[in-house]
Amino acid sequence: MHFLDQAKIFVRSGSGGGGAVSFRREKYEEYGGPNGGNGGKGGDIIFEAVPGLNTLIDFRYTQHFKAQRGGGGAGSNRTGAGGEDMVIKVPVGTQILDDDRETVLLDMTYAGQREVFLRGGDGGRGNASYKSSTNRAPRQHGPGWPGEEMYVWLRLKLLADVGLLGLPNAGKSTFINQVSNTKAKVGAYAFTTLRPQLGVVRHKNREFVLADIPGLIAGAAEGAGIGDRFLGHIERCRVLIHLIDIAGVDKDGKPVEPVEAMQIVEGELEAYGAGLDEKARLVVLNKIDQADDELVAAYRKELLEAGADEVFAMSGLTGAGIDRLLDAVIGYLPAATITERPVGEQEEADEKPWSPLG
Repeated sequence: MHFLDQAKIFVRSGSGGGGAVSFRREKYEEYGGPNGGNGGKGGDIIFEAVPGLNTLIDFRYTQHFKAQRGGGGAGSNRTGAGGEDMVIKVPVGTQILDDDRETVLLDMTYAGQREVFLRGGDGGRGNASYKSSTNRAPRQHGPGWPGEEMYVWLRLKLLADVGLLGLPNAGKSTFINQVSNTKAKVGAYAFTTLRPQLGVVRHKNREFVLADIPGLIAGAAEGAGIGDRFLGHIERCRVLIHLIDIAGVDKDGKPVEPVEAMQIVEGELEAYGAGLDEKARLVVLNKIDQADDELVAAYRKELLEAGADEVFAMSGLTGAGIDRLLDAVIGYLPAATITERPVGEQEEADEKPWSPLG
């Protein structure tokens, strides 16, 4: 299935049906009087968040959504049928934005959420409703109120507990494959990941959703590389894991020091905004199978001096150090049961002298 996280659609609610002009025609009723019914209400435009969807690809092929018009009134004081609502099903985490792509009109944040977006027009009045003591045979009627219409943007922000980010080739795909059932593409070249990946991680009787986004490079906020459009998918995460390749190189093959790699990504988070630079981040030296303990310890010290709160060391390929990292991640998630440690409580292992493998 193709991944699409933005789409523009046109929505229009149904117009109300017109009222009827009718008079009673019955035997022995010399002055029957008006009996035209009101028109029916037009259908609403409704957005519904449904589980099981993680892409907006369906809206690439269907872009116009129109609710049904209300039925016209009829004689014998019969009200017209109401128009059928148009229910638009979207993935959980979808935002509905105005045509300016900035103003958020609706935010669908949980499964089963159902919101009326555009209300259908009311039906027009039939001539029976205009009858009065001075107007015994009215012939006027209401045409029905028009529906509302507009273009809107749908923007999907995946709902995940933990976000995974870093420079290209930092080992994010290998890591998410190691800890979840995801089968992300792994390759020895930049931008192997072209779209966000979701994986469910199970650790110590806990489950959380991990989101992997394409790698960032310097200038991503200005559109360099794949840009920063996918950063929206980690806006709702509770904690971010920043993977740093301990032996990273740039596109020209020149070494990239871990401190420089950390500062590049942090600069892009700050440039993007939305509070991403204020989120809790776990800095991780990855691929320690390619370095000795002394080098790992030296890089860890440099990262701490550069502002990192805590630095973990692991190998996504061999699995070394992953358990200690996942223990720390769980500390940022709400406790599911009273038997589990509260948020922020430290494991006894954290009090032991530091080592690359915890």
